[in-house]
Amino acid sequence: MTCHLSIVFKKSLCPAVAAVFLLLVLISPARAQENIATYPSLSAGYTSIRVFDHQGRFVGRILPEKRYWVSIDRIPLFLQKAVVAVEDARFYEHGGIDLRGIARALVKDVAKQRLAEGGSTITQQLIKNRYLSGAKTFERKFEEARMAMEFEKRYSKQQILEMYFNEIYYGKGAWGIAQAARLYFDKRPEELTEAECALLAGVQKNPARYNPLGKSANVTGRRDVVLKRMVALNMISPRQRVKLRAHPPAVTKPGQASQYLAHVRTALIERYGANIIEQGGLEVTAALDLNLQKQAEQSLREGVKRISPKLQGALVCFDPATGDVLAAVGGVDVTQSGYDRAFSAKRQPGSAIKPLIYAAALEKGFTAGTLWDDTPVAYNRGNGTSWKPQNYGREQYGELSLRQALAYSSNVITVKLLDAVGVPPFVDFAGKMGLKLRAENGLSLALGTDEVTLNDLVLAYTPLATGGIRPEARVILRVYDRTHHTWTENPPAVTPVLSPASAYITTQMLKDVMTYGTAKSLKKFSRERPSAGKTGTTDDYRDAWFIGYTPQLITGVWVGYDKPRSVGKSFTGGAAAAPIWEKFMRKAAASKPPVDFPRPDTVVSVSIDPSSGSLATPDCPKKRDEFYIAGTEPSEYCPKHGGALLAPAEPLLPLMNTNGQPPETGAIGTQQGGK
Repeated sequence: MTCHLSIVFKKSLCPAVAAVFLLLVLISPARAQENIATYPSLSAGYTSIRVFDHQGRFVGRILPEKRYWVSIDRIPLFLQKAVVAVEDARFYEHGGIDLRGIARALVKDVAKQRLAEGGSTITQQLIKNRYLSGAKTFERKFEEARMAMEFEKRYSKQQILEMYFNEIYYGKGAWGIAQAARLYFDKRPEELTEAECALLAGVQKNPARYNPLGKSANVTGRRDVVLKRMVALNMISPRQRVKLRAHPPAVTKPGQASQYLAHVRTALIERYGANIIEQGGLEVTAALDLNLQKQAEQSLREGVKRISPKLQGALVCFDPATGDVLAAVGGVDVTQSGYDRAFSAKRQPGSAIKPLIYAAALEKGFTAGTLWDDTPVAYNRGNGTSWKPQNYGREQYGELSLRQALAYSSNVITVKLLDAVGVPPFVDFAGKMGLKLRAENGLSLALGTDEVTLNDLVLAYTPLATGGIRPEARVILRVYDRTHHTWTENPPAVTPVLSPASAYITTQMLKDVMTYGTAKSLKKFSRERPSAGKTGTTDDYRDAWFIGYTPQLITGVWVGYDKPRSVGKSFTGGAAAAPIWEKFMRKAAASKPPVDFPRPDTVVSVSIDPSSGSLATPDCPKKRDEFYIAGTEPSEYCPKHGGALLAPAEPLLPLMNTNGQPPETGAIGTQQGGK
């Protein structure tokens, strides 16, 4: 039946088509009013922004987002011929529509019982891209033909070609020849070689399939069609065709670390203004370590999928001394989702906030060896309601030193400690550390109820690793301006925010987290490399965190669902995030010698009885060395083991500086005492 209809259609087709298009010619067409150039002209000296990691390895390019116009004299003649050959061989002969091409297309449409063939001329393709939808209907095709004939009356063939090259889509987000030449070959159109032109000429038929970054077999096959048509039309010789096929061009591959490049782009705009991306002409040395970036992507991807393929995650790694962002991964597969969970997503940190509370307490004069009662207490919320925080698993330890309370992540003692420090003073302290918190959350801040980004939380930990110095995050080290041949350095920006003594003692407490505390699975790593860190788990198992550091590197990991929901009781920072951290850090630190955190002169060490927090006597069965800010160490001996018979010890003095003056002590006042 289909064959019969086709035969009937063929017999009546030519008179019908002729009649329709004679009618179109006689209809008074609407006049096109647009100027030929609809975008700014592409600068003749434009070059893209190229980004390298801190060791000079190429990372990728930052391309302009705006569309630019190029005149026909800047479009290679070879490309013009190639497009005409493969898209519209009678372009210079027809008046906008090609009756033979349309007739051929209509026959195929009827045979296939759908609008499968376009039969469009270059002028019609221009009209469709510029004014009409892609709907395959006879009505749209008739309107396209009418407007094409109007264009042919109004503009010359060269003008139409110029508009065509500047309007058509080349795939991968590239509109017009200026963007296509830049995206695929990092060139201006006039710089394109014949081999590159042959690839680009074949894209228009199916940009998703035939763009130069597509499957090699498809791209080269389409290029061969272009060259074959050019030979058939005597535009090139068979010998030239063989040569072009034998020497395919090198296509510029997509950049690596796309989300990191986005941060570089933002940093450039902040420094030079929004127009810098459009100006181009820069070579940027980023703080990125490309090898660490690849290891971070692999560690996060494999670690998260080990838990569940539906989960998401993020990882950031800094040099704590400079704030250099060495690696940043905002998702398990950034090619599928551009959302940056490391820098943009705000989530509750859970217990990962606790080290900041303990550091603030040390600044206030509390000590790591002071004993606190782990018994839950109720806090008045007003309106006749109360809040009684419990420990994870509702366990109770009795009396714990602050060192032990942090290692075991005691909720009860941390809330009591925040109550003693004061919520407003702690919020101010956290702000100095780089973390903006809201005082209205009250004592629940001790459990990490205020939302933060992974990036901000990791940066807030950096003063603990650096002796109290907080750096600003740095993604750009230096910039070279290729136009003016000048270098601009971007030195680290650091601020003292915490006393070296408090930073050191907090770090020593966090070492215990990794030996017997909530991240004890990292005990082996901690023994091999001095390191400290803290887990974080929200009370409904929605978010898992681990922030850990050595003197040379600090890394944070977050795992959870994009739309927060419980993962299950086994989903904790120690079980989910810490293994990812370890896998990455083993590779990241492999080239660095193990070093310990330097002890400030303002820190003293005394032997205490951990059961009383007092100085140990010869009769104490258990003893341990504890660190104190000089002047806050205990002076009384253990009353449980004969200490009452011993005279109080003289306070230990800090070591003197070379000028005979004692070093600086804590930054937030005098000792308040523990409970």
